[in-house]
Amino acid sequence: MSRFFAISAVALCVAQAPNALAAETPPAYHVTKTVTLGSPERWDYLVFDPSTHDVYVSHGDRVSVVDGRTGAIVGTVDGLPGGPHGFGISAAAGKGYTPDREAKVAAAFDLKTLKVVKRIPVDEDADAVAFDPASGHVFVIDGDPSRITVIDPRTDSALATIDVGIGKLEYAVAGGNGKLYVNGAEKKEIVRVDTKTNAVDAHWPVPNCTSPHGAAYDSVTHRLFTSCTNRILVVLDIDTGALVATVPIGRGSDAVGFDPKRKRIFSSNGVDGTLSVVEEKDANTFVSLGDVKTVPTARTMAIDPDTGRIFLAAADLDPSVPPPGLVQADLPRPALKFSATAEAPCRARRRPSCPGRACFLCLTRRRLSCAPRRRTRLRP
Repeated sequence: MSRFFAISAVALCVAQAPNALAAETPPAYHVTKTVTLGSPERWDYLVFDPSTHDVYVSHGDRVSVVDGRTGAIVGTVDGLPGGPHGFGISAAAGKGYTPDREAKVAAAFDLKTLKVVKRIPVDEDADAVAFDPASGHVFVIDGDPSRITVIDPRTDSALATIDVGIGKLEYAVAGGNGKLYVNGAEKKEIVRVDTKTNAVDAHWPVPNCTSPHGAAYDSVTHRLFTSCTNRILVVLDIDTGALVATVPIGRGSDAVGFDPKRKRIFSSNGVDGTLSVVEEKDANTFVSLGDVKTVPTARTMAIDPDTGRIFLAAADLDPSVPPPGLVQADLPRPALKFSATAEAPCRARRRPSCPGRACFLCLTRRRLSCAPRRRTRLRP
């Protein structure tokens, strides 16, 4: 049975509604740019760097860097055979950080040359990464061991290891207030970490949220937005941990973004192939604006807070062959499951990485369109 696979990065340009009635109308977007990144086919998180306007995409055994304004390929960060995942960008230090999971290291790379300058030991299952502007430190989430490795960009060394001890951890977001908010996927709770003392100072249960995954933060209203695999987005007060609101989203969310100018929250849903849009009317009122159609497997995203443009990574699939996992109802990481299934034969037979294609798509407010795509057959 043949399959076709590629990766897409999607940018969304959003406009403010002129009145309250229009604000509740689902936003409309269309694809304006597609950029081919090439093989290999695996991917995970994306991050947008406002200082350079570059988008960093974890892409197989490397990091692909794309200019978020033009779609031009800036370059790649190579030498990550175990696979990069999350990113922490320290503009002041001029360095980025991403884990090489299988090697159990975090690679520090120069933002100008894109060369790896240091490999820092971390724990198993290193996944998400967050840069905390208050401390200037980088926090690497070691998911399965339920630990966090703290890195100082000035010395490129590990300062501390925080033992969270609540089972599997997922994404984390720094609030800029000296606190780090970490999704406890296994225990259905949010953990707050003091980034000065490197200690956990709060546990907030979210019993209605199955496997908290994506996270974003509004520093003005002090609200934390967390996506859950049971198709809801929960909103928490980060001062008290109180649940403020629950909003429906699509299936397979693995990332959340917040547009501070337009007060919109986004959830990228890989199973449904949609982007759920929620408007923050005030600190206690959140309204669903509906879903924007993307493509199945588009589960991770990044956002340019100035323009409102959103970038997503997704697969280009053969529509005649349903990919494994995407027919399941609530899959925490649908694209990772599909990716692992698709490339397993190549690993087992010691073949090179399966060929694929990666794209950069820009969505704006008119009609949905997409440039023709050349599909690439995976090796059997």
